Amino acid sequence: MKIWPGQPYPLGAVFDGSGTNFSLFSEIAERVQLCLFDENDNETRIDLTEVTGYCWHGYLPFVEPGQRYGFRIHGPWDPSRGFCCNPAKLLLDPYAKAMDGKVQWDEAVFPYPFREGPGIRSDTDSAPFMPKCVVHQPHFDWSGDRRLQIPWHDTVIYETHVKGFTVRHPDVPPEMAGTYAGLAHPAVVEYLKNLGVTAVELMPVHFFIQDKHLKDQGLKNYWGYNSIGYFAPHNEYAADNRPGGVVAEFKQMVKILHQAGLEVILDVVYNHTAEGNHLGPMLSFKGIDNTYYYRLTEDPQYYMDYTGTGNTLNMRNPHVLQLVMDSLRYWILEMHVDGFRFDLASTLARELHDVDRLSAFFDIIQQDPVISQVKLIAEPWDVGEGGYQVGNFPPVWTEWNGKYRDCVRDFWRGEDQTMGEFAARFTGSSDLYENTSRLPYASINFITAHDGFSLHDLVSYNEKHNMANGEENRDGEDHNRSWNCGEEGETNDPEIRRLRHRQKRNFLATLLLSQGVPMLLGGDELGRTQQGNNNAYCQDNEISWYNWENVDEALHDFCRKLIQYRKDHPVFRRRGWFHGRSIHGSEVDDIRWFTMEGEQMAEQDWGVEVTKSLGVFLNGATIPNPNPRGEPVIDDNFYLIFNAFHDVLQFKLPGPDYGNLWIKEIDTETGWQEEPPSLKAGDAIMVAARSLVVLRHEI
Repeated sequence: MKIWPGQPYPLGAVFDGSGTNFSLFSEIAERVQLCLFDENDNETRIDLTEVTGYCWHGYLPFVEPGQRYGFRIHGPWDPSRGFCCNPAKLLLDPYAKAMDGKVQWDEAVFPYPFREGPGIRSDTDSAPFMPKCVVHQPHFDWSGDRRLQIPWHDTVIYETHVKGFTVRHPDVPPEMAGTYAGLAHPAVVEYLKNLGVTAVELMPVHFFIQDKHLKDQGLKNYWGYNSIGYFAPHNEYAADNRPGGVVAEFKQMVKILHQAGLEVILDVVYNHTAEGNHLGPMLSFKGIDNTYYYRLTEDPQYYMDYTGTGNTLNMRNPHVLQLVMDSLRYWILEMHVDGFRFDLASTLARELHDVDRLSAFFDIIQQDPVISQVKLIAEPWDVGEGGYQVGNFPPVWTEWNGKYRDCVRDFWRGEDQTMGEFAARFTGSSDLYENTSRLPYASINFITAHDGFSLHDLVSYNEKHNMANGEENRDGEDHNRSWNCGEEGETNDPEIRRLRHRQKRNFLATLLLSQGVPMLLGGDELGRTQQGNNNAYCQDNEISWYNWENVDEALHDFCRKLIQYRKDHPVFRRRGWFHGRSIHGSEVDDIRWFTMEGEQMAEQDWGVEVTKSLGVFLNGATIPNPNPRGEPVIDDNFYLIFNAFHDVLQFKLPGPDYGNLWIKEIDTETGWQEEPPSLKAGDAIMVAARSLVVLRHEI
């Protein structure tokens, strides 16, 4: 087969309408072979003889989309020095835009024979057991689609799983269930629109592999935090099984969600790959240039592991940074996604060992005209020393606020010494973000996420119940800040059930009325349970999937109305911080905290934790930031009463300076108030045990 010199960039396989250019970076390679596979898996090997800046490249006329391929690398083999070149192993292109097939766990996909250990090179061909890269069709009719650019303060995030969300949905056809096409089904899109969320955050959709140890136990890597292809949509979520068909299906999903006004945010895993440690398989990076792509220890046969998965990508090397940036730009420009949530983001900021908020990774994103303009969310921790970095990311970033989650959980389960912190978390966590010139929406507020209990389980279990994971309940978080309300697991006790329902409404109301960006764990609004499993990463079954036949309709309706309430009232989604003083000529402060007696909280009151209760006044006339047209934003005034005490309490409303007539609109004891009662300034109101009340004063 005739090969032309081609170009070193762009990397990967690029079809131009007449043929395909292939390019692969490897500094250590002495010879690179491009391997083409026909429909019968017959292999043709072609040497790439052109090398420019360590990029091995060539152009093949008449090679079209759908062509399957991989690479073989010839070079030094000396694991004791970190060199792992092995031409017997077919390697995936790091820039492949589509994959076909999946890893079959034969010994051949490992670089060494099992009986002899990792120092000995295996010469068994891995190609029959490897997925293949696919030359993709780059052309797609976007019909004018573009990113929605919904402002952060108007954003409500819905974290979900492509398969789990739709695999049992009664209106999704079986051939589309659990796929990108299923997520774009009209019934699913209408559900999301009706709920009122503005962004769908998808758990990992980069091509990942199923771990061998899980497969051996009859389990699967359901969550997908095991990436090996940073440009390719995961092919197991595709209804279109043709080689490369997954790309168009993913694009169609994004296009349809955008048409419905829904942004698409991807959970991305650039901190490690699926190749594991020195005992792991050889799938791509390890065989292409092991010492370049990975962080190695002083003994270079071993990997540094800040992720708990066996390896860490080396963000100090230019081509690794380029790989990540090229991947991000590809998903923005070619796949039209609206943002990213970075798994274990602290790992990406490690220069040597410490987390450096001025690292090259952050510098490059800050100056990139494409990446810096989308939604960037950090999971601001990793498993290494000093990895917990909540509040320490640069200004263009938002963060999963783990302190918000922990504080709100503790408050509603009645823990002591949480009053002052609760007030800070409810108002946007200025202690974490204001000093870095960030605004309240830097805080991604959440009560629950994929990692941990669902909301139903948070109020139903004191302990994790992870036996189904096959690790004798050793995995998963032990300190969940959960409370079962009096009985472990499911119960028929009516009092406990009522309390659990009230606690779920407390959490949802707190989340959706807090300053910052609320993130709802998909299914929480339906009462979804994982049967007490707080680490369901390997449960690709009913434990994780949405049960659309057993839906808590009342909870769903309460959540939907809360989201709409937040949209209707800008005082709950301010773009600026509260100042604790009067502004815009108002006679009263923009925010004021009150005791049960209706008196303003004094310094000494914050240390009184006996009742675990307080009130807060929010002034709708003092919102400092104008709307997009520069016009003042005016809202009603609100008075919220939080009672985390175990008994009913009487609260006195503040004086007439804060409002003469108050309408009670939300009470988590009884739900939404269909015929709202009214109260006057200074009136007393009885607030049920462990409940939240919202009163509104029309301006």
